[in-house]
Amino acid sequence: MSTVIAITNQKGGVGKTTTSCSLACGLAMNNKRVLAVDLDPQGNLGFSLGLEIENCATIYEVFQGTATLQEAIRPSKYCDVISSNILLSGAELEFTGKQRESMLKNLLSTVAGYYDYIIIDTPPALNILTVNAYAAADYLIIPMVPEILSLLGVSQIKDTINTVRASVNPNLVVLGILLNKYNSRTLLSREVKEMAQSIASQIGTRVFVTHIRSSVSVAEAPAQGESLLDYAPRSNPAQDYKALVTEVLELIKKLK
Repeated sequence: MSTVIAITNQKGGVGKTTTSCSLACGLAMNNKRVLAVDLDPQGNLGFSLGLEIENCATIYEVFQGTATLQEAIRPSKYCDVISSNILLSGAELEFTGKQRESMLKNLLSTVAGYYDYIIIDTPPALNILTVNAYAAADYLIIPMVPEILSLLGVSQIKDTINTVRASVNPNLVVLGILLNKYNSRTLLSREVKEMAQSIASQIGTRVFVTHIRSSVSVAEAPAQGESLLDYAPRSNPAQDYKALVTEVLELIKKLK
């Protein structure tokens, strides 16, 4: 069965898509069969993986029932991808059935035997799309940057996690909090790290040992339609993401 990991934080600009892309590519480089699913209406994950995201079936059409999951799955250089588009932003109002929290979980169960890992990129909001990701996931990774507002986003996720555990996914595990754009030389980074460790203990998880450093290559890679791990493999963040993949694999092995 597939191991499903959702990358989440209701705060934008914390590196969810870069983390989703790098994790999916890093796992593929470790000879894992990977499916990347974009649940963000901005559609950046498919673009970052080098796909043409216009004029193709997306997760929106699959939810709508006008395309099958197989029709929406497209190969990229690194892994298989289900892209999204701006139409997905109307999901809160459009999808109102009794099983709407489990739409994604039910769909992914049909390919669970084919992929080793399924990585879900979520929108910067706690809405029905995020709940679908939590319902389908085995593990959550919460990226954050060394800013107080990013920290507040992490603390607010706790209620959503508890709601999902109480209803559709009692086995949901927060794998860890990931410090992104981290600079150990700044006082703010060190202070936010301490507060993140406090929040991590409250939600029964950890701050990853691996921290992701900043580099201009993080912004440049999507413009080239390449994974950061390919575009700038020697850059600090690429090295950090490779270390994160190793840490994630080891943690999941211990938890299983």
